[in-house]
Amino acid sequence: MTQVDTSNQSCKRNESGTSHACHVSAACNAGSADSPNSSWIVAALDIGGTKIAGALVCYDTEQGCDQASEQGVSPAVPRVKPHVTPRVVNYLSIPTQAHHGGEHVFTRACGLVSELMAQTKLHPHAIGVSAAGVVNPSDGSIAYANNLMPGWTGIQLAQRMQHTHGIPCVSLGDVHAHALGEVRFGCAQGFSSALMVAIGTGLGGAYIVDGHIVTGAHGAAGHLGHSLHHLAAQTVCSCGGVGHAESVTSGTAICARYQGKQIGDPLDETCMGAEISKRAAHGEPHAQDVLRFCGNALGQAIGSWCNLFDPEAVVISGSVVRAGDLWKQALEQGFTEQVMPPLRSTKLLFGSLENNAPLLGAAEYARDSLLCSLDQHV
Repeated sequence: MTQVDTSNQSCKRNESGTSHACHVSAACNAGSADSPNSSWIVAALDIGGTKIAGALVCYDTEQGCDQASEQGVSPAVPRVKPHVTPRVVNYLSIPTQAHHGGEHVFTRACGLVSELMAQTKLHPHAIGVSAAGVVNPSDGSIAYANNLMPGWTGIQLAQRMQHTHGIPCVSLGDVHAHALGEVRFGCAQGFSSALMVAIGTGLGGAYIVDGHIVTGAHGAAGHLGHSLHHLAAQTVCSCGGVGHAESVTSGTAICARYQGKQIGDPLDETCMGAEISKRAAHGEPHAQDVLRFCGNALGQAIGSWCNLFDPEAVVISGSVVRAGDLWKQALEQGFTEQVMPPLRSTKLLFGSLENNAPLLGAAEYARDSLLCSLDQHV
């Protein structure tokens, strides 16, 4: 049974009877904050292979909502002002240092939460973590991570973070968090369904329905980069598979193709995505051909995914969206080539929240989780 996370509506369950949106322990539901009564605060983290970003996400609460209500909203999770984007405060970023291993990354992430509290003198009500890898939807642990994050697989991220700081913590996949942020507060507000396509070093995705993430049975829903693509043919993907979309669409694919390398080969760091885009803008034929090929390949893939999911909108985000108009035109052409005629009106949007998207998404997931947990204990 596919799990769709919920907020203060009924909390849907998977076959094991658990839900990631409910894995916060009841003992932590009464978390408090040394902050003004008008704000409810989440410490939000975004743990990636290169950097760990963090900030406090501050919700403006409605006057008088600090009392329990008939809808089950308790003092721990007050009602927030509708249609108001939370404030992202005290943004910090540190190198992940992933090559030192998963335990080292976890320690650095915990330290960043402590630093946020120390700098602001505020104690958040909850922690929401956007994390690289496949996150187990039942307990917030890292079910799988590739070689870019050695030793990250198996880290009990949410449970250990909660134990370390003594406040509720939940975690979800980084692209899932990014998508949730854009749907709740960004370019996809108001759409009943949206497909997130995150195109950067790799290619990831997420599917949002009625404002909530479709995580899948194993937390892996949305790994679009590892779907088959006819243009990838015998190309070996970074995951070791063959013929995957990531190997002909991603930022890594652009750089490897331009430099005449295979995926996984060492790349010339002086000639990466921004430089290739610059050369294309200046009229270099080879750079233009590479951007056209990879943009068209991504557009074709998006068209195919729309044929499967029929989303109301597609949100495209990540570093590659800065590749320029030539790339975007090729993407739109590829999309039109593959999508079925009734779906050609599907909105193709570009993300608007940038670095704030996964932080806002992680904060929203934490809030949803606490509301769901409260419902289960009412």
